[in-house]
Amino acid sequence: MRNAAWRCPPVAQGYSSGLLDNWLEGWAAGVEGLADCFAAALTRGPEALDFPRWFQLTGSRRLPSWTTPHEIVFETPLARLRDFSISTHGAVVPTLVLPPQAGHDSCIVDYSARQSQMGAILEAGLVRALSLDWIGATHQTADASITDYLDVIDRAIDHCGGEVNLIGDCQGGWLAAIYAALNPERINTLTLAGAPVDFHRGEPVIHELLLRLAPAGDLRFFELLVAAGGGVFKGQHMLSGFIAIKPGDEISRQLELLTKIHDSAHVARYSEFEDWFKHTQDIPGAFHLWIVRHLFRDNELVAGTLEVGGRRVDLERIDVPLQLLAGGSDHITPPDQVFAVADFASTPGSLVYRDVTPGGHLGLFMGHQALRGHWPPLLARVLEHSVIGRSRTRGAKLSAASRGPTSPSSPGPSSPARP
Repeated sequence: MRNAAWRCPPVAQGYSSGLLDNWLEGWAAGVEGLADCFAAALTRGPEALDFPRWFQLTGSRRLPSWTTPHEIVFETPLARLRDFSISTHGAVVPTLVLPPQAGHDSCIVDYSARQSQMGAILEAGLVRALSLDWIGATHQTADASITDYLDVIDRAIDHCGGEVNLIGDCQGGWLAAIYAALNPERINTLTLAGAPVDFHRGEPVIHELLLRLAPAGDLRFFELLVAAGGGVFKGQHMLSGFIAIKPGDEISRQLELLTKIHDSAHVARYSEFEDWFKHTQDIPGAFHLWIVRHLFRDNELVAGTLEVGGRRVDLERIDVPLQLLAGGSDHITPPDQVFAVADFASTPGSLVYRDVTPGGHLGLFMGHQALRGHWPPLLARVLEHSVIGRSRTRGAKLSAASRGPTSPSSPGPSSPARP
């Protein structure tokens, strides 16, 4: 049941701390990593641990890049649109990807030749594939709002012809859900991967962190960070938050590098990931505070109270085929947060596809296991609904047009078709 006064629940007595558990795991990872280093030095001698090269590798970052051939078709101060299509005349609805926007480069959806979500989309037969590429905030875009981001998506869909299969990863997912609820006639299918919709469901450590940094809902801490950044939320703050939430991953990665410093393949994999993970982007301060206030704190997307540009965001307006992908060990967005959208959308149960990978959050978008074993069947379902002339949205519009004017006994689509 929706509640107009939905708010962050208080920290209950005996509240289980996922953060504390993660920090204890980080301590254990440090002990284990140091033991491995000591063992390497004993078996291979002190030269096994090349500290000068280790310091050089851990402190040197390059700009991450996109891999699959494509062209930039337009650019705004907030985003670029990258077109990966291998056919512009294919008889399938175009697919538009909204990458995560959490302080990192959007190229995670095209991470490498072997790990590319865009490549998986093309291989699935969705030959018209595009992705937005979020641009780091500047002082000129510090006041960008949610409506500015929705306008960019609108322009991208215009470029695609007015209707798309929309795929949203992580924060790109809740953005996709908001857009789809406001513009259901422009969406053929909706796919969300690792995307929070009910921000309070499950046991998310991000929600616990918010409870501790914003006691009683006071966002002063976040407002001070934005003010200190001159109106932008620094990507470095986001990176520090991710590391603080799961410090064991960072500790293990750095100490493993030290023990495998002479393994060129391992060093290459390490550098590839660190170049993406540690090369941060800033986020418009106004946009970031809007997210924290309305979504993370007040959970308005599922409460039914979220308004954008004077319009209420009603998830019930989403009635397209839903593909939902979550990570079984995702500590950023637990599966329940992703699957929640099906509880509010009008999509029939037979058109809702849920899948859980055994990996974590980032693995959903660039992990071998997810891209080879979980995305292909999901994308096959998208393709099934995307043949022009047989797609759900186009079929409904054609059927409604053949019936003539809508009458009470013959319900039609809730929104008119766009050219």
